[in-house]
Amino acid sequence: MSKSQSKLIVFYDGSCPVCVRDRRWYEKLAGRTGDSVEWLDITGRDEELRQQGVDPYKALRELHVKDDQGGIHREMDAYILLMSRVFLLKPLAWLISLPLIRPTLARLYHSWVGRRLGERA
Repeated sequence: MSKSQSKLIVFYDGSCPVCVRDRRWYEKLAGRTGDSVEWLDITGRDEELRQQGVDPYKALRELHVKDDQGGIHREMDAYILLMSRVFLLKPLAWLISLPLIRPTLARLYHSWVGRRLGERA
């Protein structure tokens, strides 16, 4: 398996309808590339997350992706890694990696997640 096709584990919130919809959207765009991505629903798996080096509290608030070397990528790094594997999403991965775009998207993302989880800003 090439580096770009190495296995990824994506930790996602299966109780979040938007997260499930985003997963399906990714899988549709990824086609066969999607076969190298394992999706792990974090719901009710706090101990398993800790064993894999993922803080359950943060896992609800930021996308986490584990690469085949065991490295954990969070937030925008996780999105960039995941999107850069799919031909149609590579331009978007590049765009969100830009210095002015990345922190703005991170703030918007955290705000959205806070609202989704019913937290105060």
